[in-house]
Amino acid sequence: MSLKKIFPLLGAGALLFAFFLGIGPILNLLPEPISPNANLLRDGAIATVKLTAISGFLGFFIGLALALLHRADYRILRLFSNAVVSAVRGTPLLVQILFCYFALPVLLPFMTLNEFSAAAFALALNTGAYNSEVFRAGLNSVHKGQLEASRSLGLGRIQSFVFVLFPQALRFSLPPLMNNLISLLKDSSLASSIGMLELALAGSRISSESFKPVPVLTTVAVLYFALTSIMTLCAHWYERTQK
Repeated sequence: MSLKKIFPLLGAGALLFAFFLGIGPILNLLPEPISPNANLLRDGAIATVKLTAISGFLGFFIGLALALLHRADYRILRLFSNAVVSAVRGTPLLVQILFCYFALPVLLPFMTLNEFSAAAFALALNTGAYNSEVFRAGLNSVHKGQLEASRSLGLGRIQSFVFVLFPQALRFSLPPLMNNLISLLKDSSLASSIGMLELALAGSRISSESFKPVPVLTTVAVLYFALTSIMTLCAHWYERTQK
């Protein structure tokens, strides 16, 4: 992979590092009740980014797997993919998070999930369902003649997918995938419903304790906006490298 293509990843890491390096001193300069709770807001923002990164990573591969199952030769695999996608997209994300945290350990006693694990699992599954539709569109956008040409050159089915089909499908899929990732960052606030301390819950606690919701929630909104802006900027950088 060329430096030009990994530059957006390096840029994203640098921007996030600068964000978390500067967020503490900046919050400490703000009036009460922000400055006394700067560390709590910073920790909440870090937890939000961590949850988004893990869920987004898992959701990428879940979505790809569901999209490939939809193209499978066996009808039962296609039905399974459609059932999972329909069930996830047809139910609220909040219900899915609550189900993973409260109901799933009852149904599967060997699965003991803490707040973070339950939220990450639910968010990854939800994102994966939406990503699967993106991947399906991306895979369908690649002309069938390219697969036929790769097979005529002696490439196997897996090799054709890895070296011919998937790179082109990913290029078409990247913009909506980034939109899903940005939505995931905002949807991660629903993890507060099961008591996971992330940015939204940190702001809610500070607001309840200080009885000053306007400055606290405004600060939380600004932090979310800063994080989504970093992700959007990096997505634009990557798109420019593909032209």
